[in-house]
Amino acid sequence: MDKEKIKQAISLFLEGIGEDTTREGLQDTPERIAQMCEELFAGYTSDAETHLSRTFSSEQKELVVEKDITFYSVCEHHLLPFYGKVHIGYVPDGKVVGLSKLARTVEVFARRAQIQEQLTGQIADAMMEILQPKGVIVMVEAEHMCMTMRGIKKPGSKTVSICTRGIAEGNDSLKNDFFNFIR
Repeated sequence: MDKEKIKQAISLFLEGIGEDTTREGLQDTPERIAQMCEELFAGYTSDAETHLSRTFSSEQKELVVEKDITFYSVCEHHLLPFYGKVHIGYVPDGKVVGLSKLARTVEVFARRAQIQEQLTGQIADAMMEILQPKGVIVMVEAEHMCMTMRGIKKPGSKTVSICTRGIAEGNDSLKNDFFNFIR
């Protein structure tokens, strides 16, 4: 991450909206924003394989669900936050992953500028590629600040995206089990 470019961009932005970048309240803002970007966009320097490759042998053949994983991300269209919950279900194929590793995997992809639909698919694809379960279901529920504080201004509205892979695709019984678990 190039902090100097970020600081320059923020200074130009502040000038562009008519602010005085030398006034007391704004003098350190470019540095603060650069530091914030290191945290908000840390997903560009992390890899899901780091988290999903540490597995444990398991005879479990039924659905495993981790629900209500809180996340924060940034919309690539408006650079405004969207946030909510991720629910992950997978059917193991001889191995399981530590539960915290699912939340860490969510963080890898949430900490990038992107859209919710892509986030949902990235989590599912990483699970299939690295953990290699029989199937995966990922559901993301999020509120988008680009819809609540600007544009249509509809606070409280949520967007839901679902992605299925492997045996979860077209398997209504498995999907129903998943939805019952996350209720």
